[in-house]
Amino acid sequence: MSPAGRPIIKRVRAIQVLDSRARPTVSVEVLLSNDIRARACAPSGASTGSAEALELRDRNINDFNGDSVRRAVRNVDEIVAPALTGLDVTDQTSIDAAMLAADGTTNWSRIGGNASVATSLAVCRAAAMSLAMPLHRYIHQLAGASECSMPMPMTNILSGGLHTRQGMDIQDFLVIPNGATSYAEALDWVCRVRSAATDVLSKRGISTLLADEGGLSPACGSINQAFDLMLEAFDAARLRAGDQVSIAIDMASTGLSDGNGNYKFMREGVTLNADDIAVMLTDCSRKYPLVSVEDPCAENDWSGWAIVTKAMGHIQLIGDDLFATQPTRILHGKAAGAANAVLIKVNQNGSLTGALKAIEAARQVGFRTIVSARSGETEDDFIADLAVGTDAGQIKIGSVRSSERQSKYNRLAWIASDEDDRLPLRNPWAAAHRCLEAETG
Repeated sequence: MSPAGRPIIKRVRAIQVLDSRARPTVSVEVLLSNDIRARACAPSGASTGSAEALELRDRNINDFNGDSVRRAVRNVDEIVAPALTGLDVTDQTSIDAAMLAADGTTNWSRIGGNASVATSLAVCRAAAMSLAMPLHRYIHQLAGASECSMPMPMTNILSGGLHTRQGMDIQDFLVIPNGATSYAEALDWVCRVRSAATDVLSKRGISTLLADEGGLSPACGSINQAFDLMLEAFDAARLRAGDQVSIAIDMASTGLSDGNGNYKFMREGVTLNADDIAVMLTDCSRKYPLVSVEDPCAENDWSGWAIVTKAMGHIQLIGDDLFATQPTRILHGKAAGAANAVLIKVNQNGSLTGALKAIEAARQVGFRTIVSARSGETEDDFIADLAVGTDAGQIKIGSVRSSERQSKYNRLAWIASDEDDRLPLRNPWAAAHRCLEAETG
C-alpha cells in the first residue's frame, strides 16, 4: 500500500488482441497490491490526423500484414511497467506523467500511443474499482466537472469515405434524437431510424452493406441524395425531422483535400474551396435539418475553417482531425475563429490526463465536447463512462450494430437505469434547432 493507505501498482502487462476490423491492438492489465486487476484496450482510427499520438505498428508484412503491435506490447512490459510499478493507482496525473517521461517524445512515438492509452485507461479503471466507485463517478472526480449527465447520442446511419471502399464523398450521415427527453427514448429513436433506413434502402434495391462503424453503405452519388434518404428514414421511423430527430454529417475533409485549399468530391465530380463548401453547407442547412458538421475543412486549413465557421457558426462545427484532442490546437482554434466544438478521442492524445486537459481547454474557450469512439473499436466500454463523468453532453459511438458499438450503448443504458443516480439527458440540440429555424426562416 502507498503511504496514504491506497493500493499501489504491482504489475502492468500487455497482450495483442483484435479490434472490430480484425486488426491487432493493445490490451493492458493492471494488477494492484490489493489484488484488484483491471484491463483496457486501445482503439484505432481509419481517418486519422497528423497531430494524433503515434499508433505504433510493427510493419512486418508476414505478421498480420504489417499491422501487428508486438513492439508496443513489449514497450508496456519493458518500459511502462518499470516506470509505474509502486505508484499510487489513484494518482492518475502522476502516472500519466511518468509514462510520458519514460516515452521522452511529444507524440508517444517511443512507447506508442496505443500502448500508453490502454495503460492509462486500465489504471483509471483499477483505481475506481479499488475505491468501490462507479467508473463514471471516479472520472467525474478526476475531471472536476460540474456534474454527471447522460450524453446525447450521435449515431451513424449512412457511411462512406474511408469507412467503406464503396464510399460516398461524405464520410458519415448521422441521426441526432434532439427531441428526446431521456437516454432510453434517444436510443429507441436512433434504433428506429437505423432499422427504417435499412428497409428504405432494401425497397429501393440499394446496397445495405455495412461500413466500419456499422453504418449502411449506399454509395450515394450526391450529398442531396443522402440527405433525402435520411429524411425518408425519419418518416418511415414515424419521427418528425427537425423536431424529434435531426442530421449531423462528418465530412472528413482531410481525406478530400489536395493540400492546397481545394477539396475533390469524386462522386459528384466537383472540386470545391472553403468558400464553396460554406455555400454548399448553407444551402443544405436551408433544405434539411442539419445541425452539426464535422471536419468541413482539412486538419491544417485554418483559414478555410475560419471561412466556414463565419458562415455556418449558427450550427455545431466539430473539429476532429483539426484538434486531435490536443489542448494547444483547441486554444489556437478559438484564436483563429475555427470551429465551435471538439471531438474527444482519448487515443488521439495518448493518455486520459491529456484528454481531460483537452476537455478543459474546450470548456475554457466555450466549445462543446463530443466523446467519440474510433472506426477500429473493441468491446471496452470506457468511453461511455468518460462521456457521463465529464458531462461531455454528446457521444459518438457509431451505429447501433455490432458488439463493439453495443457495449458502449448498453453501458450507458445501465448508467441511466441507476435509480440512485437518475442522471439527466444533456440536450444541446433544442437550442441548436431553434437557431437553425431562425437562420433559415
